[in-house]
Amino acid sequence: QVQLVESGGGLVQAGGSLRLSCAASRSIVSMNAMGWYRQATGRQREFVARIDSIERTYYADSVKGRFTISRDNAKNTVYLQMNSLNVEDTAVYYCNALYLGVNYWGKGTLVTVSS
Repeated sequence: QVQLVESGGGLVQAGGSLRLSCAASRSIVSMNAMGWYRQATGRQREFVARIDSIERTYYADSVKGRFTISRDNAKNTVYLQMNSLNVEDTAVYYCNALYLGVNYWGKGTLVTVSS
């Protein structure tokens, strides 16, 4: 079992930045991959970014160049640095971990970008 707790969401103006954190209940070194997804009101959950066990990173086209995913193994925490936010980034952001073939999810943190 893996518990994931997100934090760092909030209200920000367009053009601003936020950093999301995802704290895991066990060592993230053992995870196959960790990532972030988001779900806007009335839309399906979508992939945002992922970092795998050898720290390769992957991004959705919509966030490339603006968002950066990183990890701190000592803190068992994954981060999502979000810059140049726009109103289309408004969503609940969910942390995801793939561990032994099972996907685990956090409860999400709300990011609201105002114009």
